[in-house]
Amino acid sequence: MISMKTLSAAVLGIGLTVGGCSEMSDTSRRTLSGAGAGAAGGAVIGSLTGDFGWGALIGAGVGAAGGYLYDQHKQDEQAAYQRGLQEGRPAPR
Repeated sequence: MISMKTLSAAVLGIGLTVGGCSEMSDTSRRTLSGAGAGAAGGAVIGSLTGDFGWGALIGAGVGAAGGYLYDQHKQDEQAAYQRGLQEGRPAPR
């Protein structure tokens, strides 16, 4: 079971990581946010199965990949919107 000390350290680490994202690009911020969320989720699941560290590591990798893929989707969406503006189409309602 996760001790209160470990949980507090994880929450503080995630907060500091996200707080330092103000100067980052959207891609970096989304990838890092995904990694942090994945690490937290993986750590919780890992602690239930008996290995906190591996759960956090695997969760961070999966979360970073998910954050990066989400960023790519948002960039494609923005590019499609810009193409629509350039072609003079009205925005969907």
